[in-house]
Amino acid sequence: MAESICIILKRPPYGTVDAAEAVRHALGGVVEEMKKVSLLLLDSGALAAVSGQDAGDTGFLSLESSVQDCVDMGAEVYVDKASLREVHLEEADLVEGVQVINSSEVSEIVKDADKVMIF
Repeated sequence: MAESICIILKRPPYGTVDAAEAVRHALGGVVEEMKKVSLLLLDSGALAAVSGQDAGDTGFLSLESSVQDCVDMGAEVYVDKASLREVHLEEADLVEGVQVINSSEVSEIVKDADKVMIF
């Protein structure tokens, strides 16, 4: 039986491989036809969903297109509203299709998932 998974990303998109791995796992869940795949961006992880992001000279690739792929392929991608404020972003700054949710909705998504991975 297919399970649902919630992948939580709390780290920024550049500096470690954590963000890229979180997005890769979300895409893998969609490809493997899991019942439901949720990518939940909290804290600095919210920066992974910025539209028009530039990795600069970090040595990392931009995650914008990968986050968009998650949305386009059917993963539910969420950003915590409080996290957006923390990193000085607005909903208009995000990749199209990323949903902004409040803390009680975050709790429900985590509670309802069969498996949770944290990056």
